[in-house]
This record gives sequence, structure tokens and C-alpha cells, in this order.
Amino acid sequence: MIDSSDKHLPQRELAGQLAARGRVDLALAEFRQLEVQGKTEAAAAGYEALARAWAQGSQLLRAIVACKELLRVDPQHTRTQAFIANLYARYSSPPLEGTGDSVSAELELLPDREDPVAVPIFSMLYRDAFVALLEAVEIRQYGIGQPMMREGDPGASMFFMVEGRADVMRLLEGRGPQEGPVVDGWVFGEMALITEGPRFATVMPSVSSVVLELTRARFAELSKRHPLVERVVQAFCRKRAADNLLRTHPIFSPLRFEQRRLLAREFELQRVAAGTTLLTSGAMGDALYLLLRGRCTPYHVHPDGRESPYPVLREGDVFGEISLMLDKPVTAMVRADVPCVLLRLDRSAFERHIYNQPGMRDALMQIGAERLQRTARLLADR
Repeated sequence: MIDSSDKHLPQRELAGQLAARGRVDLALAEFRQLEVQGKTEAAAAGYEALARAWAQGSQLLRAIVACKELLRVDPQHTRTQAFIANLYARYSSPPLEGTGDSVSAELELLPDREDPVAVPIFSMLYRDAFVALLEAVEIRQYGIGQPMMREGDPGASMFFMVEGRADVMRLLEGRGPQEGPVVDGWVFGEMALITEGPRFATVMPSVSSVVLELTRARFAELSKRHPLVERVVQAFCRKRAADNLLRTHPIFSPLRFEQRRLLAREFELQRVAAGTTLLTSGAMGDALYLLLRGRCTPYHVHPDGRESPYPVLREGDVFGEISLMLDKPVTAMVRADVPCVLLRLDRSAFERHIYNQPGMRDALMQIGAERLQRTARLLADR
């Protein structure tokens, strides 16, 4: 174990100054220079002091970066990651058998808390899993204009933005020109951990940036040893996708924040195989769907059984809502063209949280009628 006694006091003082400035890139450059000079003990003392200062200053991601550098210099070091885990891990030990429901409830609650210390995924783990995740992530540094990920490329990792700023651009298939930006503490690319598929967007740094990357391969290995990690990531993906839908879709706009928060918990993450029929023409719709991964095609089914396809549904599209809004049978069959991942809100939850809200029925009827008119025009043009 590398010594960090009083002979390294100057490194601790320097670390304190660098931590106060909050610049990860400068701090890493300073102590890496000590390594180049052969002063590995001094560098290790600096990394440890940085990690502890940032951890105690509610800057978990920066603390993890410093701890990762310390582990690179001294792989046998254990006390600093244990110190950070004691500060930030949600649980001291794995959940007991039979407590799955209470843990699930905890997974639902954390994202709504205004806790400046909490960091998505890390802060919902027990200590051993927290340390394992800390060890699994890798430090990546990107310069201006060097993309962290590209829209359309295969996705195989997620990122935590430690320091910097990046623009989110979506240009393919007629998507909007820009979203974002990604700033310190933001998490992005998480869907790549739970399903294979292309990236939704390009993330381009506008300043020099430092991120932590977790690959799908590391995630799979980690989840075998600590199953709660997979549950936390899936809960995070589901919650974020539901929040985005509730914030942007017009049928949810009349809802107050607290109503949207409660409704977000009702969505379920669902995987379906290619060829699965999600909506059946003429039957009452049982759910609203948000397509997260994959591709689906809606069809008009003629009386003789012939099928006429509508425009393809892609990631981000919502379907099934017209039947729920108008309380009428589904007008088009929807079938999965490829394996898909979706968010599903069943009819009972829709009626409980939305349809029975004062004033919502008339608003929904109007939106549903407008969509039916668009569908009729589309059919007339065929």
C-alpha cells in the first residue's frame, strides 16, 4: 500500500487548491506530471486527497475520477473507494430475500428527490456494488468537436458527464436539429446498456470534457455479480423515458407536475419479438405505447383482410392513445417489424390518472378527433 503520511502534505495542500477550483483536467495533469517524474507516491497522495475533498464536497463524479487514477497507480488501494461508498451508497448491504417490493419502491422514489448529493445509478446501490461500479467505469477525455457518440452508430456504452459541456444533435430521419445541452452531472446513452441498437443522437463537446464510460460488456459482467445494478439501470431508463414523454406529448400537458410524477411510475418497460401484434384493429386498445427501440408498422385492415401500411413508427413515436382517448376500438393494427423495446401505460392507469381528471375528457376528445381526421385524409390519398 502506498504511504500517504505527512511527508506528502504539499500534495494534499495542492489537491485541496485544485479541488476548490473544480477542474478535473487541471488536477489530473498536475499529478500525472508527478508520475512522469517518477514521484508515484506523491501522485497517489494527491489523487487520494482530491478524491476525499471532492467526495466531501458533494462532487461524486469528480471524486470517482480521482479515485480511478489512484487505483491505476496503486491497484491494491481500497480505503478511498470504501470511504466514498460509505458517503454515497444507498444501502450498506444487498437487499434481503423477500424485500424486492420495498427496493422497487425505493428505485421509484430517488429520481424525484431534490438531493444535490445523489447521482443517478450510483446512489441507489449498496456499498459493494457501488465499489464494483466505480471500478468498472473508465475515464474518457474529449476535445472540442470530438464526438462522444454519433447518431446511427451502434451503441455499446453509457456516459456520466463529469466536467464539460456538449451539444446533443439529432439530424437523421427528419429529426429536430438540436437538443441539449449535456452538462456536469448529466447521464446519457443509457439505453445502450439494456438493448442493442443505433445511437439516438450525436453528442458533440463544445468545450474540453471529461466523462466516465460504462460499456455494455462491463455492465453485463457487473450485473451477474450484483443484480441490483441491472434493476437500477432499467428503472433509470424507464423513468427518464416516461418523464420525457409526459413533458413533451400534448395529451399530458394539462397535468400538474405532481400528477405527471405519479403517472411516470405506472409505465412498464416491455420487450417484444419481431412479428408481435401490439394493437389489433377492431379491438379495444389496452394500452398506450412509446417506442424506445426498434421499428413498428401500423396497418389499415380492409374488410377482405388485405392490409395497407401506414408510415412506419420509429423510436420516440407514441401509438395506441386514440383508442384510449376516445374509448373506441383500435382503428389500425400495429405490428413489430424487428425486436422492440417499449414503454407501456395500460388502460386502467390511463383512466385513473388522466381520463378522470377535470377538463381532461374534452381535451382528449378534441385531440383524438383531430388524429382520426388526419388518418382519414391519409387513407383518402391512397
